[in-house]
Amino acid sequence: MKVALIQICSTFNPSENIDKINRFIIKAKTEEPGLEAVFLPEVFYSMSDGTKPTPYLVEATNEHFEIIRAISMNHNLYVLGGTAATKVGDKVINRNYNFSPSGELIGTYDKIHLFSVNLKGTEKNTIIDEADVYSKGHDLKTINVNNFKIGLSICFDLRFPELYREYHKENVDILSISSAFTVPTGKAHWEVLLRARAIENQAYVIACDQWGQHNKKLSTYGHSMIIDPWGEVIANCEEGEGFACAELSMDKLNKIRTRMNVARQLPT
Repeated sequence: MKVALIQICSTFNPSENIDKINRFIIKAKTEEPGLEAVFLPEVFYSMSDGTKPTPYLVEATNEHFEIIRAISMNHNLYVLGGTAATKVGDKVINRNYNFSPSGELIGTYDKIHLFSVNLKGTEKNTIIDEADVYSKGHDLKTINVNNFKIGLSICFDLRFPELYREYHKENVDILSISSAFTVPTGKAHWEVLLRARAIENQAYVIACDQWGQHNKKLSTYGHSMIIDPWGEVIANCEEGEGFACAELSMDKLNKIRTRMNVARQLPT
């Protein structure tokens, strides 16, 4: 299966973000014939301006939902992994959306581990806590795309290996990790954690990150990447807005798992 990562610097304005995504998808399809799926980053639809949460909240079938859904139909591709702030009852959730080429919603996942960091005493001198904005999710979710089973996750989830071990028990082939990883933590931990998740679970990792200066408070790291089950980086957007493509092989996945059978060592 041939897939692409779409790396952008999302702004507060959904129209700007969708326009960029559409342009990069068109370019990726032109340069990579046979492209079947694109992965989007966390909060791709609307990024907070740094002073207040985004008011552009997705609901079950409102206009924002339909705009996101239309990406898949307009390009006849699976559109996977990206998240948008979503209103459910009186709660706001960071929800991961996944659509088929026909626009069918094939699965969602609500972020379980909400980012929290205490920067008091540093240059930024602030506390960031996503729990001030979002309610947390509770359930793991998988989807099936072209015979690949995908385990869904979002950004800060990456730091909790037990989540991915549960997906390993479900025999997932791909771990999807949509993100808005900050620059300091990205430089220190992004690639090493992604490669560890791929190696220990013998699965592809597709990690689509935001990149750039979004507002006065937030800069994200970029370096969206695809990592094979042996832990090798096979696609990397590095810095800047753009895309990167790779072809995923079920044969490669099965060979690695057969040659080093990690699964049989684990408790059932």
